[in-house]
Amino acid sequence: MEIIVLGIMASLLAGLATSLGAIPVLLGREFSERSLDIMLGFAAGVMLAASAFSLLVPALDMEPIYTNWELEPVLIVVLGFASGALIIHVIDRWAPHQHFISGPEGSSNISKRLAATWLFVIAITIHNFPEGLAVGVAFGSAAQPEGDISTGIIIALAIGLQNIPEGTAVALPLLREGYTKRDAFAITTFTGLVEPIGGLIGVAAVSIALGMLGFGMAFAAGAMIFVVSDEIIPESHRKGHERAATFGVILGFMVMMFLDNFIAGA
Repeated sequence: MEIIVLGIMASLLAGLATSLGAIPVLLGREFSERSLDIMLGFAAGVMLAASAFSLLVPALDMEPIYTNWELEPVLIVVLGFASGALIIHVIDRWAPHQHFISGPEGSSNISKRLAATWLFVIAITIHNFPEGLAVGVAFGSAAQPEGDISTGIIIALAIGLQNIPEGTAVALPLLREGYTKRDAFAITTFTGLVEPIGGLIGVAAVSIALGMLGFGMAFAAGAMIFVVSDEIIPESHRKGHERAATFGVILGFMVMMFLDNFIAGA
């Protein structure tokens, strides 16, 4: 039960990091489009590194956990990874939502009956749910024999770190869409609150069924990488700053790779 509470609290704190990124909106600070694209690239790089080093690599090392599956460990990880990507694909395809640049997606019939604010919120929620799930699953790894919470701390740190620039990249476009500073800050903060829901599902599932841990970690990685490839990187490449955004990805990946190995080795 303690692990479940820790997983929920960590995913909540990581989600609330989006509000830190929205603080410049309250202070009246402006950023160029190029700066916002670099921030999105940085967030994407952090998520990619966290998915690789903190989720997929540990999942592949959990061979004793798969004894009752009658499948090779790598096949379980591949299945989990593909399942995570597929679930987010289905949600993204059918859930009505709207992006600042690419416009509306999902069910058009429902979209017509929802205010633009809620369509933006749903879009960001689709991004954030896999992040909360990843934090929860990572904390659930502490419930396995000889497990500890270091992986959960690393993932929570990664998600919180990438949520800060992502919060800025969400709040400023809302401001430019005509929302007040207070409303832009509130909406950005609200979108981070979905992460504890994903955290609860993730930590509860793998804490109860330890044999699902590797599958769950791969599932979360697949979901996050789908979001990075389908949404975050394309969004950062639509305003003519592709090279700057790419260097943002490289920087974010390097920072998270360093932090992952530094914390794990501490």
